[in-house]
Amino acid sequence: MVYKTKGVCAQGIEFEIDDNKKVHNIKFTGGCSGNTQGVAQLAEGMDADEVISRLEGIRCGFKPTSCPDQLAKAIRQALNEG
Repeated sequence: MVYKTKGVCAQGIEFEIDDNKKVHNIKFTGGCSGNTQGVAQLAEGMDADEVISRLEGIRCGFKPTSCPDQLAKAIRQALNEG
């Protein structure tokens, strides 16, 4: 799936969810490289619902969202479409 982010420095997120609802191959386009790579590595292979539970609602400074929150939103959308 390719998700266009909103309200953050990263422009998009690509990822896959396998048949067991595990998240793989997460790649952020743009954003703070170290942070987005770290989030991607930590979430690799995790259960999609667990990623949502851990990352949803995280804010970046005064912004109402963050790159981790956007990943949670992207995964939620992919699960709802699946």
